[in-house]
This record gives sequence, C-alpha cells and structure tokens, in this order.
Amino acid sequence: MRLYAFSAVCAIAALLVGSTLPWTITPMIIGLTYAIAALGLSVMFRAGQVSFGHAMYACISGYTVAFIAREVPGADALLLILAGVVVSFLCSTIIGLFVVRYRGIFFGMLNLALSMVLFALLGKLYHLTGGTDGLRINRPTLAGFTFDRGEYEFWLLGVTLAVSLFLAWWIQRYFKSGSGEALSAIKTNETRLEYLGFSAHFVMWQGYLVSAAVVAFSGALLALVQGLVTPEMGNWLRSAEYVFIIILGGAAHAAGAFLGAAGFESVKLLSSAYFPGLWQFILGFTLIVVIFIAPSGFVGQILKRGRS
Repeated sequence: MRLYAFSAVCAIAALLVGSTLPWTITPMIIGLTYAIAALGLSVMFRAGQVSFGHAMYACISGYTVAFIAREVPGADALLLILAGVVVSFLCSTIIGLFVVRYRGIFFGMLNLALSMVLFALLGKLYHLTGGTDGLRINRPTLAGFTFDRGEYEFWLLGVTLAVSLFLAWWIQRYFKSGSGEALSAIKTNETRLEYLGFSAHFVMWQGYLVSAAVVAFSGALLALVQGLVTPEMGNWLRSAEYVFIIILGGAAHAAGAFLGAAGFESVKLLSSAYFPGLWQFILGFTLIVVIFIAPSGFVGQILKRGRS
C-alpha cells in the first residue's frame, strides 16, 4: 500500500513539474515509454528468458498508430493507442506459438532475428512505410478534445502516467497470481512444472502475450509524443536498451522497470551532456558496476533491505 501511495505521489509530482517546466514533458514521456517496455520485458525475465527482439512489438504498435492516423484523420489518440496494442497483441499470439518452444540463447536470438526482419522490411517498403524517413503523425484529438501542442503534450503525460501506474499494478498482480508463479517455475524447474500438470509451453505463451501487450503500449505512446515512427523503433539496439534497464532496475518487482529507466535516462543524459564522447562507455561501466555490486538490480537491493 505504501508503494502505491508513493507511486501516486510521484505521478502527481511529475504533473506539477510538467506544468511548471514544459520542456521536461517530452523527456518524461519518453522515459516512461522505456520503463513500460522494460516492464513488459521483465515478464520474460521471470521465466529466465532474455529477448533481444521485443522492440518489434513497440514498432508494430507505433506503425499501427501511424497507419490508422493517416487513413482515419479524425481518430482519437486513445483509440489509436488501443488499436496499436490490439494489433501488436494479435501478432504476438502467432509469433509466440513458435518462439516459446525455445529457451535460453535460442529464444533470445530467434526474437532478435524476427525483429531484424521487420526492421529490414520497414526500411525497404518505402511506398508503404516511408522507408528510413518513417511516417509522420498529425496531432490527433485526445479524449475528444483538440489541444495545441503544449496542452496536448501535458495531457498526454497524464495519460502516460495513468497507463504506467495501471500496467505496474497489473503486472505485479500477475507476478503474484498462479500464472505468474508458474511462469517463474519455468526458470527454476520446468520439468517439475510439467509433472504438476501444467503445460510449460502454454504458460510461456501466456506470459509472452502479456509481455508483448505491455511493450505495445510503449510503442503507441512513443509514436504519439514524437509525431513520427521510424524503423529504429524496432532495431535490436532498442531491445538491448530495454534489457539494460531491466538488469539495472531488477525484475523482482514491477517497480524495477521504472527505477531502471530512471537510472538509465539519468546516466545517459548526464554522461552525454558532460562527456559526449564517452557516454556509451559510462553506460557500459555503470552496468558492470551494478552487476557486480547489485546483481538483483535496484529493486532487489531495496527488497533485501526491507526484509532485513
């Protein structure tokens, strides 16, 4: 309960900062989309699986938003977000049937291969996708209201915060549910899980769908705040950043994705501002330090201290 209250206070504080310093709104929304994507990826981490291709679901969602916004100019932003998530979820139901049969490096690299196929197609099909230039998205209405740019970004921040809080609550409930516990059992002893009467493939497929749906929210929100979608949204480097965030924040609790995103964005912004030629080195060094000092991530250390 205290964590939920703290999260609500943080959301209110973010809105106050955004209303006072409008230039912080876009960075906050982008940071939250990274946290949401990492939250989705943390579901796979619970099963002991690392995907280097989950950014493809954010990409599918983002391009869905762009296509529908172009074909249906009056479509509302909330409907665009929902459409992006639904299409990405449907794609994951098909892809998931195939990839969940694999484990370890095969699971990670298969997702990577599929994401790079999508990345290549988006770059080549210029007449449909705009190629590497991407597709622009005209500012839609939000909940039926038309806003200027400043108001639109502020209310989009509110929507992003609401989505973040809901998804964090939902994923944490999922972790504690029977399905979530069964997913964790895949990491510890998959054979024993099968002996208990569970289908490991079904449990893994179910977790994969949850993971993809959460990542899809990040793609739709990122497309709306940027007003542009490009193939880079599905690049394997974007997926690697999500993995970085989860390692940094930890997968033991839904809050780990948001703590990891805060740490990632802080290190990235500060290092690129003061050491522009070394920011990638500093990010890598930070990850090494966290792995050695806090292998369970920020949230793992917080939970450990809370139990002691």
